[in-house]
Amino acid sequence: MPGDRQTTAGGGDALLANRRFYNALWSQTRLAQPERFNTWPLIAGLLPVSAARLEIGPGLRPRLPIAGTHFVDISPPVIRRLNASGAVAQQGEATALPFEDSSFDLVCAFDVIEHVEDDLRAFSELSRVLKQEGILILSVPLHAALWSAFDDFVGHVRRYEPVDLTATLQRHRLVLEQSAVFGMQPANPRLLALGIWLLTHRRSGALFWYNWFFLPVRLLFQRRLNFRAGLIETGKAGEIVLVCRRGKGSRLPLC
Repeated sequence: MPGDRQTTAGGGDALLANRRFYNALWSQTRLAQPERFNTWPLIAGLLPVSAARLEIGPGLRPRLPIAGTHFVDISPPVIRRLNASGAVAQQGEATALPFEDSSFDLVCAFDVIEHVEDDLRAFSELSRVLKQEGILILSVPLHAALWSAFDDFVGHVRRYEPVDLTATLQRHRLVLEQSAVFGMQPANPRLLALGIWLLTHRRSGALFWYNWFFLPVRLLFQRRLNFRAGLIETGKAGEIVLVCRRGKGSRLPLC
């Protein structure tokens, strides 16, 4: 079982494995609109002061408005679909963002950093492209002890220990302002195992049901994000979403 900083493979193998998996996945998946996710109330409140926006690794589940937003993803099918919908999307990696320093008011990276072998470089890039006082929203899985077959299946490299995560944020001048429990992974291990089996052996059929039934139902019944100032109690949290500000500044209003 990987620890908080262990990797599943070396020499860039994780990137290649993720690219193969997600190219196949997104080529058969529908584009979901950001307004349908429980992150939208938070995002919508930040848009008036976030003219320059970037989302990293959105797949076909972007959380920022598609039109006029910059996106970086490793998957060509994602780039094509987003650009066709009015985005400014390009292929790239979180460890080498193709932008000048201090380019963006708002940067998002949902379920991305845990896939990156050199995560410290990715955090450095996130901080670099943010403007002073800019906002970073990211989500990551927690606790190496919770490592499961799902982490292996979707290409995770690590789960974070909260103390290491907060230290990494501080190291990169990212001030944690609020956080909440996050994630849409099924809690039932048998259901999770069935989903993995179907996506492995019956991908087309599984994606049909996922796109047209399971995802709409899950979006309909997803819980409102319950943000708290600073770091929430993480003992029972399998995944967390964090709202950070680059450098010192006033706290954001809780959502």
